[in-house]
Amino acid sequence: MVQWVYERACASGAAEVLIATDDDLIISAAHSFGAPAEMTARVHASGTDRIAEVARAHRWAAEEIIVNVQGDEPLIPVALIRQVGALLEGDADADIGTLATPIESLDEFLDPNAVKVVTNLTGRALYFSRAPIPWHRDGAAGTGSQRDFSGARRHIGIYAYRVRALQRLAQLPVTPLEAAEKLEQLRALEHGLGIQVGEALERPGPDVNTLADLERVSALMSRLTP
Repeated sequence: MVQWVYERACASGAAEVLIATDDDLIISAAHSFGAPAEMTARVHASGTDRIAEVARAHRWAAEEIIVNVQGDEPLIPVALIRQVGALLEGDADADIGTLATPIESLDEFLDPNAVKVVTNLTGRALYFSRAPIPWHRDGAAGTGSQRDFSGARRHIGIYAYRVRALQRLAQLPVTPLEAAEKLEQLRALEHGLGIQVGEALERPGPDVNTLADLERVSALMSRLTP
């Protein structure tokens, strides 16, 4: 799975791609297919903290853009990796870039593993939640197909950071909303960082959050592998 993610990141045209982890097995796996991998401290609470450590070690400049492609996204389209980086390249005032895609079913709308996002009219994130948002007062009380989830968008877990924003975020304490929802992007919002949300050019394949997800993705990957 990690190899698939790495290969897609390389295909995006990024100037540099590396794997950051605190797991010896992942280091060994990365070396087995020729990928650069760096061991980080085991104390990090999130991938953001881990990437910040790597950025400090490499002394990347404050305005450099880093894209975090999570290792549980083996079917992430290459176009999305390019797109999220371009969000920051085209918006000097944004600190973080990420993507979203329309919710397609009631089950997805109600699923706490499908993180939802709402934005202002220019695409700046207002809130991320595991709860179904926006909640239509007059339509959501229905049942089955009558429940209204129009306009709802699912957050795609890929981020672009300016190094200065990444380092600031990693130094900030966990915030109340982050602790409640278990979503670290809420820490950025609570501290006033600007997150620009783009409409994904493609809908990504499923990520891996549960054993059922792993079985579904493994089957898809098997069909895609020559």
